[in-house]
Amino acid sequence: MEICDIYHDKKIVFSCEVFPPKPGAEKDSILETIRDLKSLSPDFISVTYGAGGETKEETIEIADEIKNTYKMEPLMHLTCVDTKKEDIDKILNKISQKGIENILSLRGDIPTGRNFKSTASDFSYACDLAAHIKSHSDNFCLGVAGYPEGHPEAYSLEKDIKNLARKIQSGASFLITQMFFKNDFFYTYLDKIREMGINVPVSAGIMPVFKAKLLSRMIKLSRATVPSELISIVEKYRDNDEEMEKAGVEFAAKQIQDLIKHGIEGIHLFTMNRASIAKNISSYAGLR
Repeated sequence: MEICDIYHDKKIVFSCEVFPPKPGAEKDSILETIRDLKSLSPDFISVTYGAGGETKEETIEIADEIKNTYKMEPLMHLTCVDTKKEDIDKILNKISQKGIENILSLRGDIPTGRNFKSTASDFSYACDLAAHIKSHSDNFCLGVAGYPEGHPEAYSLEKDIKNLARKIQSGASFLITQMFFKNDFFYTYLDKIREMGINVPVSAGIMPVFKAKLLSRMIKLSRATVPSELISIVEKYRDNDEEMEKAGVEFAAKQIQDLIKHGIEGIHLFTMNRASIAKNISSYAGLR
């Protein structure tokens, strides 16, 4: 089923994100996570794609398992850094044969120690990849990423929203945001993109902070603003993993509750492959 149709059919779309094991690693752990997430009846599960496509085969295998073994809808991430058109076409043909029809079109992270100019890519941006996918086949439903505080490499939020409009014009039909910890940023972002005429469904990306050391890594990757309340939580429970997890779950659940009150179309939970945390958050927030 195409994800754009799920948004049309449901008041609130609930989805989860997992990441595949490193190449060569056993899949047992991630398959157990997917089995546990199935009990939440997520509307779809997205599967990430490592920097430079390092988990390409693993991503495809996990998406295949979600679709054909566990009978849920996968959203396969696809990036274009270090990628040629013929490579993308091979992937599209392969996943089409497996019945996978939903793709999150991304530029992707630049491999450590390199810059974009040093990559051997036929695509410069996610909109280029989206346009190519649509030209290859109109049988794929495309999503793209949005950044409530602006992409870390963008000159301004306004410039970033203009780039988002190009992604939508290239064929994307829904949007999943990067993590944010202050809902006001999301509401402002939503107002701005609607003013720009971007009217596709939007899912809010929620990242639970269940370990203190996790927060600094998240900030480095996303440059998301951290509210004083969350900083206080981390400082209070820095040396107590159990209480930190409980407080992190509560913070994420309250975020979601507020988003639901504001009529959000979708919640996308970055699970970090921790199904128990996803279950606790969804229960606390009233999602499932």
